[in-house]
Amino acid sequence: MGGGCGRREPVGVPAGLMSHGNYFPRMALRLPRTRLYPRSAAMKTRNFGRTGRTVGEIGLGTWQIGAGWGTVTEETAMATLRAAWEAGTTLFDTADVYGMGRAEKLIGKFLQETPGAREKIYIATKLGRFSPPGWPENFTRAGVRQHTEASLQRLGVETLDLTQFHCIPFEVLQRGEVFEHARELKREGKIRDFGVSVESMEEAEFCVQQPDVAALQIIFNIFRQKPIHTLFAEAKKRNVALLIRLPLASGLLGGKMKAGQTFPANDHRNFNCDGQQFNVGETFAGLPFEKGVELAEALKAHVPEGQTLADFALRWCLDFDAVSVLIPGAKNPEQARANVRASSLAPLGAALHERLAEFYARDVAAHIRGLY
Repeated sequence: MGGGCGRREPVGVPAGLMSHGNYFPRMALRLPRTRLYPRSAAMKTRNFGRTGRTVGEIGLGTWQIGAGWGTVTEETAMATLRAAWEAGTTLFDTADVYGMGRAEKLIGKFLQETPGAREKIYIATKLGRFSPPGWPENFTRAGVRQHTEASLQRLGVETLDLTQFHCIPFEVLQRGEVFEHARELKREGKIRDFGVSVESMEEAEFCVQQPDVAALQIIFNIFRQKPIHTLFAEAKKRNVALLIRLPLASGLLGGKMKAGQTFPANDHRNFNCDGQQFNVGETFAGLPFEKGVELAEALKAHVPEGQTLADFALRWCLDFDAVSVLIPGAKNPEQARANVRASSLAPLGAALHERLAEFYARDVAAHIRGLY
């Protein structure tokens, strides 16, 4: 098994749970500073690390509207961006390879067409993964600069709010040159801040200690609880923002998938289900699909009345005060609006969190594959 998937994390109430009323009377923890966003009474905001910005605590990941397996039209993509914005979302996460620039262009068009959006929406993009010319050229000074200029042009902005190195090899991060390339772009005003999208907690623990790294993007969900014990305290100490990708585990935690289900040929849930193309941890949180469906079904017994499994899974992530923003994807306006609903829900409570920590340690951890 890769990535230490057989390790068992400590069982019990996870550290870093938010206090809220009388839910956690023994914990001297405080909610992050929040406020209601004018467009949506449901969405709360959080400080985005050391950047000085606040963002809606549920953002929007734009891989689906960018690549979309060829199924998301421009009209639907634009409607999805509008729905997220109107629901209080103020952070869009994207990348140069989402549709090979399509997602960035769609966001650029949205910013141009929506009065006031550029001042309030925080754009987090990424570079360096599969975009041409490819590896190792993507990690050179010229490559980082080339991709930054291309993103600026597609988004139609003068400065990138956040650029993230996109799951690049750990040995490249360890050499450190990419961080200096980013510092140079920051000094020039091309980017305001930079961060790293990582695969493993080993990478995250290294990157969180690098000077000027403002944000880390990690996989975190009910099926991937390791960051609670390995990263959260250090990220809070250093005031590094955490963007949470795959909070629904590639759709498993949406609660609608069935054993034997198939996916389109160009969907990573088909071609990477066992890590055939890239880290298997990026697909179904590293779980074999059939096992993931079984575990998601078992989780339904814990869901409070009136919530969907997706609501529950997103609310669970939000209950940790190290989390800055969740970035679930959406391929239509209905999904974008549904994602936001979790922000208005009450915390799950210490007893339920303890049961979910035990569920993870007992039933989930040993089945996780890939970098972790």
